[in-house]
Amino acid sequence: MKRFSALLLAFIICLGMLAGCGQQAVNDSTDTASAPKKNLQIGFTFDTFVIERWLRDRDVFVATAARLGADVNVQTANGDAQEQINQIEYFIKKKVDVIVIIATEGDKLKDVVKKAKDAGIKVIAYDRLILNCNVDFYISFDNEKVGALMADALKSAMPDGGNILEIDGPTTDNNVTLVDKGFLRELKGTDINIVKKYNCDAWLAEHAFTYATEGLKAYPDIKGIMCGNDDLAGQVFSVLSENRRAGDVTLVGQDADLAACQRIVEGTQLMTVYKPVDSLASKAAEAAVALCKDSSDSENSILKEASTINDGTYDVPYIGLDPIAVTKENMDATIIADNFHTRDEVYLNTKKMTSSD
Repeated sequence: MKRFSALLLAFIICLGMLAGCGQQAVNDSTDTASAPKKNLQIGFTFDTFVIERWLRDRDVFVATAARLGADVNVQTANGDAQEQINQIEYFIKKKVDVIVIIATEGDKLKDVVKKAKDAGIKVIAYDRLILNCNVDFYISFDNEKVGALMADALKSAMPDGGNILEIDGPTTDNNVTLVDKGFLRELKGTDINIVKKYNCDAWLAEHAFTYATEGLKAYPDIKGIMCGNDDLAGQVFSVLSENRRAGDVTLVGQDADLAACQRIVEGTQLMTVYKPVDSLASKAAEAAVALCKDSSDSENSILKEASTINDGTYDVPYIGLDPIAVTKENMDATIIADNFHTRDEVYLNTKKMTSSD
């Protein structure tokens, strides 16, 4: 009997242990099933936030990505190419799903972009094409058309021709090359003559002030100035004001910065090129998520809209959005209608001048 009792006790203990293991297995299965799905991870490195529009791009991209189930780690290189490389290295180490890049100096990113792709990370070139890198996706505006729209505005304001200055961004920005190409093509066959061309390193606006000062002294008969963006145009406007030539010299820019829109309705800048960055940023976020989810076969995938563009070596998927020329005549129908800036903001100074009169 004693032996039988011992065997029975041992049997009961074994049953208890098996039941416990079974319960543990159930618990493990339940924990796995109830674990929240991890959001897609996107690393976004900006060239700089000095340029006004990049803050808007950031906010729209992050909001759209969040709505689509992705987290975005935003970094800014502050115009430093090595810092941007360090940030991309950091994203690779963090094993993000996609890296989005507004290139500071695209020609220095080839090795680190390859490293990211070798690690299985998708790479998107945002606004500026990174040459010879075979990125997974490129989205921007039609930059040649941007240059053509600037040239059209100058032709309209200067039907008899005349001398102009061209003050651009850095040659390391591929968009500068494309804008210049469209600008020169549209001016071909006219009597508008570019007497001097300048490039502002790292898009530093203070260089534009120096170049405009030099240009006006060397060429006092200047009739127009093409500026690579509205930030540069703001510095050029300051020089023109100091020389009492604001409104007399035709000034054009791009990005539809608030100050530029105010100058346009005030009559001291002829036009700006409006690039609906809300659309650009939201489409870029959609593309980032689509690349992560490999949803290119989906009927509604943003990737279906892509054509291709050659980066110097490879044909890469590309979406190019249309820019819009904005003048005093269509300010309300474009900038204000899109709520890019409010009417009160754009007409702030003109209202002040009217009330003082």
